[in-house]
Amino acid sequence: MKHTAVLALLAASVTASAFAIPAMADHHAGGEKMANKHHSYNGLKEVLAHERRAKDAPRDKFRNPGKTIKFFDIQPNHTVAEYAAGGGWYTRVLAPYVAAKGKYIAINPDPEKRSMSEERKARALAWAGAFPARVAEWTGMPAAKFSALTSGSVDDTNAGTVDRIIMPRMMHNLYRGNIADNELKSLHKLLKDDGMIGIVQHRAKDDTPFSYANGNRGYLRTATVVKLMESHGFKLVKKSEINANSKDTADYAKGVWTLPPRLAEGDKDKAKYQAIGESDRMTLLFKKVK
Repeated sequence: MKHTAVLALLAASVTASAFAIPAMADHHAGGEKMANKHHSYNGLKEVLAHERRAKDAPRDKFRNPGKTIKFFDIQPNHTVAEYAAGGGWYTRVLAPYVAAKGKYIAINPDPEKRSMSEERKARALAWAGAFPARVAEWTGMPAAKFSALTSGSVDDTNAGTVDRIIMPRMMHNLYRGNIADNELKSLHKLLKDDGMIGIVQHRAKDDTPFSYANGNRGYLRTATVVKLMESHGFKLVKKSEINANSKDTADYAKGVWTLPPRLAEGDKDKAKYQAIGESDRMTLLFKKVK
């Protein structure tokens, strides 16, 4: 099924009244503590407090990396893939966290499946070779400890090798770029049979029209994400309000980029948007199913 067909199906069938997420999948603070009581997450506290994160840490109150990593049950001996690592905010947590006992992999979308110039495509392909050196610069650890690939490089040699994939605030870009089908198939293949993918995504209200919550403004409905993931061989394990922000009305003309850190309106109502803070976000954990 082509992605456009999936979009049409979701637009027609996924509404707040027609699609309900099971209540049993909802985990609050007590439930998360109980679920994780057998795990120590050795070194996570130290990684979060490290001086390399001096510029990153002010955003922790919105992004909650410690709670999010624990909710996704990412262990220090796991092989972890970060989807669309970008500027390295989560990389500077995940890479040193798993460097000693596990493995960190950055994965970017397949440029061959995207509409871009040949020059941009060449840069995107070269990224995989250069990114480990960036991670080494950020962490002070040898580049050989880290690796990077594009989703087009997922094949039989690396299939079924990853314990966890983390995808922070990127699902809307799969829609905007019309690449969801290709990317999710690759990520499914990359995961071990019991592997899981953790998603943090700007959240639209459940009754938001699909014409607004189609990814172009950064927001997606929770039901849309769940339906898409289920259609690609994933099952919702649990969801959390770790990264919720009730102040976010999620209805801005310029979308999620109206809020910090982008502040797309410039100085217009800047104090108002700063008071709201970063976006309201769903936090979902999915398991690969055969």
